[in-house]
Amino acid sequence: MRLPRKHRADGTGSTDDTGSPQQTEGRKRARRPAGRAKSRRRAARKARRRLIDFPRRGRRGWRRWTPSWKLTSGFFLLFVAALAGLFTAVYIQVEIPDAHDSARRQATVYYWADGSRMVSVGDVNRQDVKLAEVPESVQRAVIAAENADFYSDSGVSLTGIGRAAVNIVKGEETQGGSTLTQQYVKNTYLSQDQTVERKIKELFLSLKVSNRRPKAEILEGYLNTSWFGRDAYGVQAASYAYYGIPAKELNPGQGALLAAVLKGAESFDPSLSAENRQRAEDRWSWILDRQVATGSMSAEERAKYTRFPEPKSPVKPTSQAGQIGYLVDIANKYLKSRTGITGKELAGGGYAVHTTFEKDKVLALTKAVEQVSAERLDPKKRAEDQFVQVGAASIRPKDGAVVAVYGGSDAIEHFTNNADTSGVPAASAFKPFVYAAAVEKELEGKERSAEVAAPEPAKPTPSGSAPAGPTTASVSLHGALVNSDHTPFVESGKKIGLTKIKDLAVASGLREESMAKLEPTFSIGTSTPSAVRLASAYTTFVNQGRATEPCSVTKVERNGVAVDGLGRPKPRRAMSSEAAATVSAALRQVSWSTVGPPQGQRNQLPSWAGKTGPNDRMNSAWFIGATQELSTSVAMFRTKPDVPQLLPMQGVGGPDSDRGSAFPPLIWKAYNEATAPTSQPPSPGPRDHP
Repeated sequence: MRLPRKHRADGTGSTDDTGSPQQTEGRKRARRPAGRAKSRRRAARKARRRLIDFPRRGRRGWRRWTPSWKLTSGFFLLFVAALAGLFTAVYIQVEIPDAHDSARRQATVYYWADGSRMVSVGDVNRQDVKLAEVPESVQRAVIAAENADFYSDSGVSLTGIGRAAVNIVKGEETQGGSTLTQQYVKNTYLSQDQTVERKIKELFLSLKVSNRRPKAEILEGYLNTSWFGRDAYGVQAASYAYYGIPAKELNPGQGALLAAVLKGAESFDPSLSAENRQRAEDRWSWILDRQVATGSMSAEERAKYTRFPEPKSPVKPTSQAGQIGYLVDIANKYLKSRTGITGKELAGGGYAVHTTFEKDKVLALTKAVEQVSAERLDPKKRAEDQFVQVGAASIRPKDGAVVAVYGGSDAIEHFTNNADTSGVPAASAFKPFVYAAAVEKELEGKERSAEVAAPEPAKPTPSGSAPAGPTTASVSLHGALVNSDHTPFVESGKKIGLTKIKDLAVASGLREESMAKLEPTFSIGTSTPSAVRLASAYTTFVNQGRATEPCSVTKVERNGVAVDGLGRPKPRRAMSSEAAATVSAALRQVSWSTVGPPQGQRNQLPSWAGKTGPNDRMNSAWFIGATQELSTSVAMFRTKPDVPQLLPMQGVGGPDSDRGSAFPPLIWKAYNEATAPTSQPPSPGPRDHP
């Protein structure tokens, strides 16, 4: 009988581990080397597998060098992940910067009394407006033309940026396609350089602005910073440049034209060429149709706008040449004194300044000065006619509004404002205040009875004279004022007290700093008030003794918010009505003796005048004519650059000019006739020459 294999004597061929423990352990040790070999073989195979199978194993020829789809997709995902990480990191780090200077800088716009635009002062012709002040039809036209999905987009156009970047690299002209947000960011925070770097900045800033700012704020910023041509930044400046109206008055047709020129004013401003006009009309029509297509305008509304809204002809940028610079100067001084606005703040711009200046009266006053000067002065033939200067101001008595000034031949060439200068002696034009102080002195401590109260202005007698008042002062000073006699005024000054005279003159509107030293000659006009202040002070005689501070600005706004401190000045009592009436009677006679008695309808309108006369030897000539409508002062003097003193007036205009005193009343008369109501012309005004 054959034994089982496990029971063979040598133990070989056994299929199990039964047996003694020593035998079992021996068999395990025998198998260990084989197991280690298998592990090493597996490790070797793994080692031969590369992380990136490229060139590919097991492939021959060109296939060996073709990446697998796994490798391709892996690299793509890795690239996308890295790009997304970089994009996120940059986006987080980007902060919205402050607007650059050119975006913050605005013009300060000055308006005539009738609300029309007078001048825009500033490096950039722009005045920001709130979005609520821009008609919705204009907003819709801009969106339809530039970025139809503005309210739903992310703020950027990747295709537009990509196309621009490619063109920049190729050296070609960039094309449009930017969103309104991108254009706003470029206008406000970036330069206009066409570079890849700027485009990348634009992308990230546009995304951040779109995420952090409301769409309405972005649209408002875009409308206020965009270039519309005609030296106009922003829709408000553009509205004035093309149609002469504020943006809030634009109709849908006009708004569509402004939206059209946003594409490039050089090509779409219709006034520049026939080709431009055709392009502008085509784009204007397309924008209106586009609004219908995008649902922002009904077909019925579109049908109302079939005629092209022809803009006005372009004009050169407004400047401060001529009288404009003097008007701006006076308005700025008034603003600084009443509101605390500094010169630096005004230079920063953004203000809308509404003035009291009336364009027709400014033009009339300028014409009167130029006409008389051209007719009576000849600097080429007479040396005495050289360096002659004229300053004038016209004020409305009822409210103190400065309606016109003449500051010199040209504000750019002649920098000193002759209408507001303090350096020209008033001479006899100052005497009415001495006269008024004398009357007040006599009225002190007395009952204002019929014997001492000044009478109402009387009608002229056939001889053309007006009765003097009943006071002693009237008797002594009335004739002296008419005849330009100095002695009675010097004596009255001693009796009244020069301080009392000065106080009354200052109360009437003359500035304290323009008052001369309190010497005997003070009473005959050594003080040097400006034309503006002297015209204003004479309204006291028209207003029964009440003075009103001259006013040149009625309203100022900045970004739609009114500036405080510009309420109309309130009248104040400067002298009694009796004193005003007494002096008025004498001034009326001065007027008649200077320009002749009133005739016809002019009897219905009284007038008062002060003047310098032949007895004045000061280097100036004045005439101040006051009616119920206007008080206008005209000064003539001679001044040479780099010479501090005034030059003599002797011989100016020839030997018959009374030291130039004949010219101011001629200027006043020409101006008064040009501005008098057509239905009822005013009588000639009074005159006074220092």
